Amino acid sequence: MFSDSDSKMEGKLLCRQYAELRIEAEKSSKAAHEELLRHQKFELEAMEAINKVKNFEAAHAQEFRLRREVEDALTNTIQEQEKLLKERDETTGQLERTIRNVAFLDNRAQEANRRHNETAGELKCIQASLASLRQEKQRIRRQQMEAVHWLDRWRSRRQAGFSSCSGFFGVADELPELAEFSLSDVQNATCNFSESFKLGQGGYGCVYKGEMLGRTVAIKKLHPHNMQRQSEFHKEVQVLGKLQHPHLVTLLGSCPEAWSLVYEYLPNGSLQDRLFCKSNTSPLTWKIRARMIAEISSALCFLHSCKPEKIVHGDLKPQNILLDSELSCKICEFGICRLVTEDTLYSPRFRRNTEPKGACPYTDPEFHRIGVLTPKSDIYSFGMIILQLLTGKPPVSLVGEVRRIMSCGKLASILDPSAGGWPIFVARQLVDLGLQFCELNSRDRPNLTPAVVRELEKLHVSEERPVPHFFLCPILKEIMHDPLVAADGFTYEGEALRAWLENGRETSPMTNLKLSHLHLTPNHAIRLAIQDWLCKF
Repeated sequence: MFSDSDSKMEGKLLCRQYAELRIEAEKSSKAAHEELLRHQKFELEAMEAINKVKNFEAAHAQEFRLRREVEDALTNTIQEQEKLLKERDETTGQLERTIRNVAFLDNRAQEANRRHNETAGELKCIQASLASLRQEKQRIRRQQMEAVHWLDRWRSRRQAGFSSCSGFFGVADELPELAEFSLSDVQNATCNFSESFKLGQGGYGCVYKGEMLGRTVAIKKLHPHNMQRQSEFHKEVQVLGKLQHPHLVTLLGSCPEAWSLVYEYLPNGSLQDRLFCKSNTSPLTWKIRARMIAEISSALCFLHSCKPEKIVHGDLKPQNILLDSELSCKICEFGICRLVTEDTLYSPRFRRNTEPKGACPYTDPEFHRIGVLTPKSDIYSFGMIILQLLTGKPPVSLVGEVRRIMSCGKLASILDPSAGGWPIFVARQLVDLGLQFCELNSRDRPNLTPAVVRELEKLHVSEERPVPHFFLCPILKEIMHDPLVAADGFTYEGEALRAWLENGRETSPMTNLKLSHLHLTPNHAIRLAIQDWLCKF
């Protein structure tokens, strides 16, 4: 009985446990199902997250690639910009240079056009001149034949031995009248007095270079307001044209219409240019300078000896002394005073206009006082030129300076060293003559005679003769001018011996022995012998 009851109880218990287990199993199954769903959800979310990560990584890689591309593009853009900026600066500089060049070329073009117009005008003048020259060719040939004829006559006269200035060269009355040119002739020769043909300008007028008579000529166009009437002008020019001298610039012809004189052209410049070595020319040697002094004296003597009326240059200075290819002097501007009216010539205003700055030292002081030109006025100017050739110094205060130095017995100190070794006797004679010519009172100035000219002509060749040894100073080795005997019995040049003793020496220059005394005795015998020897040459 107990057993059935127990079995029932146990069955109930088992049923109850089964039910509980079933409920619990259902709960567990439900929980497991929920867990499965949750797990599946997590897996789905994980898959989505993984996909998102992959997408993010792909996007990041794409972004990184794009960023690199953008950075590269930016770098290239920056470099391109820098290059463009540099090119812009270069282009700006080129533009500025181009603008300047354009302005410069524009000015050059305007200048070229102006020169072209001038050249075209000059070319027309030249063409007209050539046509005129062709027409004159036959006439020139006839003139050349006639000139050869008169040249032969002049040479025969020279060989005949005319010794005086007036007789040797004189006024050639036998020569045909001077050539007279038309206004068109001189205009064609100078391209209508073009500035490019101008050689210089002075108080009397302007000088132009031109081509006439188959040669180069110098055409002086005078200021017409200072001139005489044309008829008188023509008459005076004919007189001047007959003056023939190798050291006067040859007057070839005139043009009364243009108030112009046609001279031979000398391309070697003036004495002023050569004396001061303009354009780096070589200095003039003492022999050339001495020869030039003789040539100038010969021309002046000729002008002052002309008959029936003496000719005064009135404006003698180195600028008016031209040089030929052999450096021989030819005086120009002579006789201009004959072409100028007397009232104009002697007016102070005219003299100021015709004397360029620096020319006053050559003008005779007596002319400033009395206003009259005489041959002695040229003598004063010539003396100044002599002193300038000796010293190479400017003319201002030159006379006073030379007088002071000569009074101190120091001649050698003032001589121009660029001329070489001046012989003392030559230099002393020229200095003495120059100072005499420069005396303030014209009555104290010597006349320029043919004898003086001959003495001057001897000076530049006197060194070529053998000199007796006892005429030479033992110190200077040059001909003595002031011979003095010292206590040793030898004769010396006074200036050299005084300089020897002034330096504190009391010995003989020859024996080196002490002198018994310092007294100096003039050697008149030697002085007379030297002077006689010089005069015989």
